[in-house]
Amino acid sequence: MDIRLDGRTALITGGSRGLGLAMARRFAASGADVAILARDPVSLEQAAAEVATTARGQVAAFPCDVSRADEIAAAHAQVMQRFGKVDILVNNAGTSRTGKFEDITDEVWQGDLDLKLFAAIRLTRLVWPQMTQRRWGRVINVLNTAAKAPRAGSAPTAVSRAAGMALTKVLAGEGAPHNVLVNSLHVGLIDSDQWVRRHAASQTNEPYDAFLANMARNVPLGRVGTAEEFANVACFLASDLAGYVTGTAINVDGNMSPVV
Repeated sequence: MDIRLDGRTALITGGSRGLGLAMARRFAASGADVAILARDPVSLEQAAAEVATTARGQVAAFPCDVSRADEIAAAHAQVMQRFGKVDILVNNAGTSRTGKFEDITDEVWQGDLDLKLFAAIRLTRLVWPQMTQRRWGRVINVLNTAAKAPRAGSAPTAVSRAAGMALTKVLAGEGAPHNVLVNSLHVGLIDSDQWVRRHAASQTNEPYDAFLANMARNVPLGRVGTAEEFANVACFLASDLAGYVTGTAINVDGNMSPVV
């Protein structure tokens, strides 16, 4: 299936690596102009250069710490100055910070909510008026399967992601009369930069491929997913082909989650 995004402008947070970078590559190769946001200017410029090699549209990078309201406002203004509009917003920035409930401080809770929930709220609030006025828009919130099936020790991530799922449903209801479609994608075990870092931190002699295969033992499909597979689903949701899909929470997890 040839999914086209010609004439659209996409803004992707956390776009310098992992899933964000894979989505930026897929969207740009499908014809969209793409703005990527991330904190580290060096990795951001490297990512933009990589995306540009296969892009059919323009690619631009904007350094931004999306946990800060002032930096979000500044980055949005830069994107608007460069592209004039945002048709597709992908709220992807985040980490998978977890711990025992009794050990999680107020500062950790607030930092997690600022990065994952309030960043999505603030960015969506900025692009929402233009989407509703043009009667075309896509908002994709990248969450994880813990939002649906949280386990002991999965806070604060599971809590902030569950709030993101509720936000998705609220926005879908408000956007539907204006053809602004809002969905969430829930990550399972996907090979990305996050797992590369975890493998390195484990200080094991186990090769990375074996590390992934070991993790995949509980995945019904028998393997870890790829960032490209995730990006393909996101690209479909961002396109006209998904014109009747809104308010959904789609697992991209090889059927690992007990909750659909």
